[in-house]
Amino acid sequence: MICNLSLLVVFSLFVSQCHGGCSEVDSLTEAVAGEGFLLGCISCKKREEVSARATVDWHFKPLGEEEFSHIFHYDHPSANILQEDFSNRLEWHGTLNSDIQTGSIYINDVVFNDTGTYRCTIHRTLFLPQYDEHVTVEKEVELSVVAVANRELTAVISEIMMYVLIVVLQLWLIVVLVYCYNKISEEHEAREARKALKAQTQPLESKDNCDGVQLE
Repeated sequence: MICNLSLLVVFSLFVSQCHGGCSEVDSLTEAVAGEGFLLGCISCKKREEVSARATVDWHFKPLGEEEFSHIFHYDHPSANILQEDFSNRLEWHGTLNSDIQTGSIYINDVVFNDTGTYRCTIHRTLFLPQYDEHVTVEKEVELSVVAVANRELTAVISEIMMYVLIVVLQLWLIVVLVYCYNKISEEHEAREARKALKAQTQPLESKDNCDGVQLE
């Protein structure tokens, strides 16, 4: 969970500073009480060459309630926390200019009351040659707050597969080493046999040559 969160934070910051690498990634949905959590919200422009300006609003609906409340507003360069429950706990972790594609925010010191639905709304104005186009994108995150991080099934499976792969590779390496050793041993034995055979035939050839000499 922590590793995945760190990766998402790094990826979000990278995307916020490099429009050409924008990629929409879903937010994580499980936070640990007492720790920090990144609420991810990424909306990439369809045409990078078109300049744009955007603002971002975050709304929160606690678990069991019906209405959303406005908790955060970002209009570069100002960020405003609008609800007292999140006072001094929200930080902007999105795009650091007015052409916003990443609207993520970070919650410090997560509490159990933070469980609920978060809605990210990006209001974007595209400055086209003939007219300005207004686009609104909404994304929701269903956040659960737990006391202890649960290991995700995919992470467990990946770890098991990693160990299985290591064992298989080790067994394959042993088989290759044994095969190569046997081949080298066979070639060495064949070479020694040829040497021995050659050593045996040389005295016979010398004797035949001596028998062919006639004394006068």
